[in-house]
Amino acid sequence: MRSDEIKLGIEKAPHRALLKALGLQEDDITKPFIGIANSYTNIVPGHIHLRTLGEAVKEGILAAGGTPFEFSTIAVCDGLAMGHEGMRYSLPSREVIADSVEIMLQAHRLDGLVMISNCDKVTPGMLMAAARVDVPAIMVTGGPMQAGRLHGIKISYSSVPEALGEVVAGKMTENELTQLENAACPGCGSCSGMFTANTMACMTEALGMSLPYCGTSLATSAFKLRLARQSGKQIVKLVNQDLKPSAILTLEAFKNAIALDMALGGSTNTTLHLPAIAKEAGLTLPLSMFDEIGRKVPHLTSMMPSGVNALEDLDYAGGVPAVMHQIQSLLNLDLPTVSGKTVGENIKDAQVLDPSVIHSIADPVHKEGGIAILTGNLAPKGAVIKTAGVSPSMLKHTGPAKVYDSEKEAVTAIRGKAIKEGDVVVIRYEGPKGGPGMPEMLIPTATIAGMGLSDSVALITDGRFSGATRGGSIGHVAPEAFDGGPIALLRNGDIITIDIPRRTLKVELSDEELKARLAIWKPREPKIRKGILSRYKPTQTE
Repeated sequence: MRSDEIKLGIEKAPHRALLKALGLQEDDITKPFIGIANSYTNIVPGHIHLRTLGEAVKEGILAAGGTPFEFSTIAVCDGLAMGHEGMRYSLPSREVIADSVEIMLQAHRLDGLVMISNCDKVTPGMLMAAARVDVPAIMVTGGPMQAGRLHGIKISYSSVPEALGEVVAGKMTENELTQLENAACPGCGSCSGMFTANTMACMTEALGMSLPYCGTSLATSAFKLRLARQSGKQIVKLVNQDLKPSAILTLEAFKNAIALDMALGGSTNTTLHLPAIAKEAGLTLPLSMFDEIGRKVPHLTSMMPSGVNALEDLDYAGGVPAVMHQIQSLLNLDLPTVSGKTVGENIKDAQVLDPSVIHSIADPVHKEGGIAILTGNLAPKGAVIKTAGVSPSMLKHTGPAKVYDSEKEAVTAIRGKAIKEGDVVVIRYEGPKGGPGMPEMLIPTATIAGMGLSDSVALITDGRFSGATRGGSIGHVAPEAFDGGPIALLRNGDIITIDIPRRTLKVELSDEELKARLAIWKPREPKIRKGILSRYKPTQTE
């Protein structure tokens, strides 16, 4: 065991002295040392209950003959960070989380790892560390919160930012907005739609890194506690069997996860997180793979924000195993998982308990998957759209560009009613370097939706969108404006054409005109030169 390096032999007497200072006895020191990376914090609703899950995990580890050691990581609530400078720090937090978990595992020579996570960047960050260090590991995602209800209607967090647009449009009073905000998020857990946190929890289960039904089971459920305790027991087995993430996080496992992503209509942020996890496992997931799989796998669930179902509905209908059972002909079923069983064995007896929530392949919500990759002269290296949230009227759209060099400028224009039906809102210089930090932009998309314009107005950005975004919202445009990508060359009134069925995104300008504009384009100075955001190294020489 790795932990032998700090506990065996006469020369390790100083190490054992420190371990005994923790209250450990001789027999505790001989057992496998299991790290518990817990992202508990009382400022993030998705994490305020994770201490309780941590205690359940410890009980499981102790019962199975391991010695648990709990440590903390940071967690950013994207909802609280949304719409201001704080959002620039959300995506970089993923790397900080990965680094912190790696440091704790390596410095203390821990034999195994239980990851207790929930929100957007924490789950992929922890998985990145598990793949990087490659010790036996299992994840317990904290689970979604229950959906809110107002006047008998099911609502979620995404209902609130969209309501801002209704207030702007005069469709809702401020008192009604207050009623909505009081009801939208009724308790602990990740926000109740198929937003990024819940999408990544489902991806973790599909990858084989958490136990079956972990991805959708509610934060407040006794079942989640039982899963946490069982995960504590299971990690000791994984250590004894030496079953490492490298045996689980294979290319075929990532293909399974992408297939589930398409069936669920998950967040576009998976196109950032799954490749980052794969990279740590020594693999490459090109954007084209998402599109190839998306053309084969139908969209089977109509989930919030674009649909009517919350995560609790998906859980009650059979959860991730039931969805994977529906698409099993498109999956690799022989892959190992942390349960000790193969993917096929995990889903063999899964049943769809509510076909109105989980459709069959023969009767899908959409014939193709919920994410598409667009290319063209406006996005030579690709752009991403959540097709599951796009109305049929916006599958093809041509309109004049309204160009803004920041999210703040765009929001001011939208709230000032400067955006009209048919427009294509362009928000640039919000990419990884230009932002910096590639902030999520829910406020502009939600305001457009709330104003009733999501079926007639498109939005394009080199930044990214929240998992709570819906409508004709195209993000991740590459190359980004900071690097002189075509999006930097756009002017007000340029005609932009979006054709999702053909996977194209283009501006109606000739190559000669784009080259002429690039010749007079001037690079911008980085917005931030110190602190963690400066690590994006936004220089023109890269």
